[in-house]
Amino acid sequence: MATKPSKTDEPTFEQAMARLGQIVDKLESGELPLEESLALFEEGVKLSKLTQGRLDQAQLKVELLLGVEDGRAKTAAFASGASADDDEA
Repeated sequence: MATKPSKTDEPTFEQAMARLGQIVDKLESGELPLEESLALFEEGVKLSKLTQGRLDQAQLKVELLLGVEDGRAKTAAFASGASADDDEA
């Protein structure tokens, strides 16, 4: 499910991550002129800040949904379907 952007001109989280991947690939190629590399780097920094902000918001929402106990978020183990006994075999 796609994360809705907070502004109409901002990409979704998934779109931003995909664009970051494209930027990294282009920069790693080493075939771009300096000016284009700097422009892509600047775009990447903006997208990185955007995605980190969205991840921070998601983490806060999860913590709120789980509740807070003694100043710390309550956590629960993720059920993987395998029991501890299965690992010992």
